[in-house]
Amino acid sequence: MPDFGPVTGDGEGRMASGNGRPAAEAMGPVEEDEEDPSFFHDPRQVALTFALVIVGFATIYLLVPKLIGLEDAIQKIGEGSWPWIAVAVGFNVLSFAAYVALFRGVIGDNVASLDWKESYQITMAGLAASRIVSAGGAGGVVLSYWALRKAGMERAEAARRMVAFMVLLYSVYIATVIIFGVLLRTGVLPGEAPVSVTIVPAAIAGGLAIVLLLIALIPGDLQGRLSFDGQSRVMRLVVKLSTVPATVAQGIRTARAFLRNPRKGGLAMGGAIGFWAANIGILWASFEAFGESVPIGVIVMGFFVGMVGNLIPDPAGVGGVDAGLIGTFVIFGFPADTVIAAVLVYRMIAFWLPLPPGIIAFIQLRKTVARWESEGRPMAAAAAAAMPNTSESKV
Repeated sequence: MPDFGPVTGDGEGRMASGNGRPAAEAMGPVEEDEEDPSFFHDPRQVALTFALVIVGFATIYLLVPKLIGLEDAIQKIGEGSWPWIAVAVGFNVLSFAAYVALFRGVIGDNVASLDWKESYQITMAGLAASRIVSAGGAGGVVLSYWALRKAGMERAEAARRMVAFMVLLYSVYIATVIIFGVLLRTGVLPGEAPVSVTIVPAAIAGGLAIVLLLIALIPGDLQGRLSFDGQSRVMRLVVKLSTVPATVAQGIRTARAFLRNPRKGGLAMGGAIGFWAANIGILWASFEAFGESVPIGVIVMGFFVGMVGNLIPDPAGVGGVDAGLIGTFVIFGFPADTVIAAVLVYRMIAFWLPLPPGIIAFIQLRKTVARWESEGRPMAAAAAAAMPNTSESKV
């Protein structure tokens, strides 16, 4: 299993502050308990979230079509081909497996003692949390970080690994938008190619890639470099906050290490690619269910451009994602009634199906966390963090 080990400011070795202490120690006491995530903890919060989601779906797919004269879209939803819908469900199961593989590949065997069952619990619970609190998967990241801390991983390492997880996942997103946007616009791939949904998003994705590369240049010991005696209160705050960009930079360098070494990072890279490919497969099968064959370049660009709405921090991305997907495929020239029906089927499969296994996984994870605490894993991590580290990176 791939393990890229701790990474410093130059991409190798242990992350340390300027005075030689481990960065986890510089960021604060490792033994502090992390606050339990409350995504599924409060039944009233869960009920309210589901109520908002149902109202959102009803508004978008029932009320809006009637208001704009697309009643046929509502009738069309019941005309979908069940074999194709079954194919879409199959792709969704593959997306679960790919997501678990990505998490398992990023965490590795030697960084945290997690078996495949525990990795599944963390990943599926996180996937469900990311559905409830969209914002680009923020809910899942918070829950996964909490679980890694409970598993005994020190704070800085857990943060760095979760940054690497997100960077690797969205690096595939960015690269795909650039490649397919250019290929579709230049005619290499068949299909309509409006500038607004090909070159423009490709250019934005290219800019984001440059930003990530620049952030990766931030040294891991930034806090130590900024720290000196006699600082003002404002400067002390700046020094304290500098741990954030330093951790993000280290996470980016860790993800870059996976990309540079496909042999060791194959599981993580395969998981990231497989997750997006499976989700695109769900959308493709949803269109096929209504007799609409969408060219590969169009389905890929339409999916990624439309999913930008997932950055809106609303439950399940209801509103943002739906409007983004529907609007993008309408721009590509597909009939609005077919697009609405296909997107609804996609959203029902991609959003609702992960929730039951995700909630069950969260319940199982809480029992697993209780076992970890009885084994003293967090205390063992604190003791390990306090010991001097002489090991070299395995990158």
